[in-house]
Amino acid sequence: MTLNGIPPHLSLSSNRATGTASTATGRTQAVSGADKSGSATATSASSSTLSSLARQLSEAAIRAEVRDASLSRKELGEKAKTILDQVVADSYTANKAKHDAEVPNTNDPELLARAKQATTYVNSRTYGSTDKVQSPFAGLSRDQLALIVYDESGSFTVNERHAAYLDLYEQEQVWRRQAIAQADMEYQLTGKQTNFFAEVLKHYESLSPIEQAQYPGDYAARLQGMIDLDFNYMTHQTEGDGASSAGLIERLLAAGPYAGRD
Repeated sequence: MTLNGIPPHLSLSSNRATGTASTATGRTQAVSGADKSGSATATSASSSTLSSLARQLSEAAIRAEVRDASLSRKELGEKAKTILDQVVADSYTANKAKHDAEVPNTNDPELLARAKQATTYVNSRTYGSTDKVQSPFAGLSRDQLALIVYDESGSFTVNERHAAYLDLYEQEQVWRRQAIAQADMEYQLTGKQTNFFAEVLKHYESLSPIEQAQYPGDYAARLQGMIDLDFNYMTHQTEGDGASSAGLIERLLAAGPYAGRD
């Protein structure tokens, strides 16, 4: 059982990283718990660090809202590809020494310490160190981690963003493993995958716009079509209310720039 490329920018089989609310208000609410979540798990962090992090996340949420509103879905997808190349892929690797030497433009000892911890953390993961190094963003939610990864303001160092991506990647893998296990159980019990498609759609809709933009434009519609179809793979029967393969095709073709035009 596979996730059919969900999401396209993360690999389920990979052991290494290779990605909210959709409004400023929603993101601000999402990041407001940074102090609480951080203090629960990142026990080595001071309250002043958590306060600084909450402020940075709030500002990043505002910038993300402006970015998302100013770019088309296609442009957001291209932006995401460029960002991930710089933060985790070829460009990151080519400039590794530069990223390791990067120091935040601040005299705040807490921010300087966090940047240093991020570098230590990503290097321990990259080079397979046996020393257990805690992520500086341990305990943050997926929404909060995504804000850090895709923020280009310079508020976070590249290694901080890389560290956030590693944590985001791990959260994604946990969700994927659970989704696959539930899908296998659903198939064995009912012969269907309808609940699986519903879970995938729910997950997709929870992502930030820049993460969603990395999926095909008709992704949600295709998933909804599979849910409505309610297909039984054991009996090869469609069990949805009035659903049919023809209906699914019609719904898919109804989307797009030329739909409904003679």
